[in-house]
Parts: sequence; C-alpha cells; structure tokens
Amino acid sequence: MHTNDKSGIIDSMSDDVSQSESTEADVVGEPGLALARSQAKLAEMAGQHGDSPQSGRRVVFGLEDVSVSYSGMVAIRDVAFDIHENLATAFIGPSGCGKTTLLRSMNRMNDLIQGAEVAGRITYHGQDLFGAGVDAVEVRRRIGMVFQRPNPFPKSIYDNVAFGLRIHGMKDNLSDRVEQALRHAALWDEVKDRLKHSALSLSGGQQQRLCIARALAIEPDVILMDEPASALDPVATLAIEDLVGVLKNDYTIVIVTHNMQQAARVADMTAFFSVDADEKTGNRSGVLVESGPTSDLFIRPSDPRTEAYVTGRFG
Repeated sequence: MHTNDKSGIIDSMSDDVSQSESTEADVVGEPGLALARSQAKLAEMAGQHGDSPQSGRRVVFGLEDVSVSYSGMVAIRDVAFDIHENLATAFIGPSGCGKTTLLRSMNRMNDLIQGAEVAGRITYHGQDLFGAGVDAVEVRRRIGMVFQRPNPFPKSIYDNVAFGLRIHGMKDNLSDRVEQALRHAALWDEVKDRLKHSALSLSGGQQQRLCIARALAIEPDVILMDEPASALDPVATLAIEDLVGVLKNDYTIVIVTHNMQQAARVADMTAFFSVDADEKTGNRSGVLVESGPTSDLFIRPSDPRTEAYVTGRFG
C-alpha cells in the first residue's frame, strides 16, 4: 500500500483503523472498524495495478467531447479520455450515469436504437468510428461485446461458438477455431465431451464464458463487457474476473461494473461517471468525473465525488 504524502484515502483509512482498535469504547464500534478494514483492503487491491499502467502503451480508443442522446435527450455528455492497449479499463458510477450507453457507442451498438445520436468523436486506432465509409459490421467484429446476462443461442455449444465464424466467412479449420475460442474462455475442459449438447444446459457462469468464447472466436481486438458477472454467483463471478486477467494479455478489455471490489481487482485503469444537471436546461445526464490509473481513483482521487463513491458514502 502507498504510504507517501499523496496516499490520501488509504492514510485516512489506516488512521481510522488505528483509532478504532485503540479505543474499544469508541461509539463507532465494530461496524466502523469493519468498514475501515474493508476500505483499506479495497485500496490495497487497487494499488497492485501500479501507478502508470498505461505508460508506453498505444491508445486504442480516443474519446473527444463525446455526448450521446436518445431522441434529443442527452444521456451522457462531454466525455474525453483515452483507453490503452492490453489493459482492463473499468467504467464505474451510479445507475443512470450513462456507462452502458457510452460502452455501446464504442462498437456502434447504439446505431441499432432508433433516435440514438452520438456527438463528438470516438477514434479507434486513430480512425473515426463514425466516419464516412466505416462499416459498422466490421467495427463490431473487431470490437466484440459481452452483455449483462448470458445470452446463448438455442443451439449446441459448438454451434454457438461457430455462429459468428460462419457469418463472417471464417469457415476454414472451423473445429480448431471453436476449440481455441473455448480454451481462451477457460471453458474447453468443461465442455469438450459434450459440444453437441444444448448451450442452455450449461450453468449461468458457463453460459457467460460461452458468450465470451463466441466473441473471441471471430478474433476481435477489443472486448467490451457490460456488467458480465452481475447475474452470476460468487464462484462464477471469480471465474470471470480471473478470465479478464488472462484475456487482457491478448485483448483490450473495457468493463462496466457496479462492484467496487471487482473494479479494484481487475481494472488497471478506471473511469468514474456521475450524474449532473445541465446549467442551461436543468436536464440530468451522465458526466465523466475523472479517469486514470485505478490506484489513483481508489487511493488518491482528485475529486471529492470520486472519494465519496469509492468509499461507499455516495451511490
């Protein structure tokens, strides 16, 4: 854990722990001590990712004053930051702050929603994703997505993984491609003897890893994950988190999560969003509060709103 003069939250939490332990009659009592210990553990997990994990890495996404609206109502506005190669970046913040809306804009899934409009600029390896001549289907092949709830097709395990390969004409060595995708999703050993069985026979955690395998099969560059473990039990959640840690060696990962422990465990970089009222119209919309290394946001945030959120005092 950081102990220098910039350590911020973790210093105050350590002080809280010491004071609580030194006076048993303290009115805060055991719940306060437990909370302080929990926050110290959260900061310790965040600190393991280092101070500058993005250093020397290429920018995959550049977001420049991005706003997204639905039928004229702004959902999130004026977002600007970069996402770097082969890191896991977490989007955190309260419900309604536009995290998923922004995520879906990064592979143009919002194109499929009537009335959705993206202003500003989102670049992918320097190319404007919404520029003239950009093929949205190819964008979604390169930038895969895994949704909040597992959504396997009512087909066999094998056909679920092979589906995208067939659609994109990637039919050579099909069985080898299916096996490779299942191995990358840490599912092969569990299903290799029942590939022809229905995907719906799998557990929830297995179904989600199957969906990840389906996304990996078409050889994307980026995997977007919208709360991929929110519907799973703790054991299945841990398997997904472990998988993210492995996948970022080969892919760039962006993950939306409401779970602060999960963000601290898996994310190298974090962006915190909140909800604010527009000064002109009074309409509430999502805003980016700050972004940077996870250790910064969880241990020494630059904005008091971030500190309030990650310590559980807000949101």
